[in-house]
Amino acid sequence: MSNYGAIGVFDSGLGGLTVVKEIKKLHPKAKIVYLGDTARVPYGTRSKETVVRFALEDARFLEKKGVECVVIACNTASALAYKEVKKVCKVPVYEVISAARQQAERVGTRIGVIGTRGTIRSGAYGHIGVACPLLVPFIEEGELNSPALEIVLKDYLKKFPKIDTLILGCTHYPIIAKVIGKIMGPKVKLINPAEELAKKLPVENPSASSGLKDEYYVTDMTPRYKEVAKRFLGWEITPKLVKLG
Repeated sequence: MSNYGAIGVFDSGLGGLTVVKEIKKLHPKAKIVYLGDTARVPYGTRSKETVVRFALEDARFLEKKGVECVVIACNTASALAYKEVKKVCKVPVYEVISAARQQAERVGTRIGVIGTRGTIRSGAYGHIGVACPLLVPFIEEGELNSPALEIVLKDYLKKFPKIDTLILGCTHYPIIAKVIGKIMGPKVKLINPAEELAKKLPVENPSASSGLKDEYYVTDMTPRYKEVAKRFLGWEITPKLVKLG
């Protein structure tokens, strides 16, 4: 078990703040250094080569900030770039897929996954998957209780055969877990990769960073970033604008 002074987390945008939220629940004293690559979001529609290049730049940025581990919050980057990021980083690297897959296989036998096209195409979760490209725009726009969202979700989820476990394979999806649960019914267990990853982080005693202020960075600043960030994280942040590459 390690005593990390600062945990670096990166995502293609602000959705990775759901991962930060779960980490802070379990390790409230740990310092977080977060990077949202908002200038190049989404990663889910990109080629593997592009995702790898972006992820390596994200990881190098966090290492320069002195983090003691790097968390790949993005499911697409976890699926397509984890091995490459792990090779170049001098600190331990964690991704969101393996912990969620292990938990799903512990509690279920007929497992489904929803995620971006990139994540589903990669087959990284190892179970039947359905790409749901329209969900992120609904969530980003705050249409969390929209009848249209429910219609789109039903259309996606009906593509599964009978399943007993569903992995929410995108950082955005925990925001709409209640709607997904309503459609799937109480017998289907929902797995939040952010929650499972937070449990796996080897932070024995994060008091080493107690009192240190979290740092948030983005690669593009939009007028709505505060509203979206608060929706994902639960509290307001004031990120700094940075340039990668």
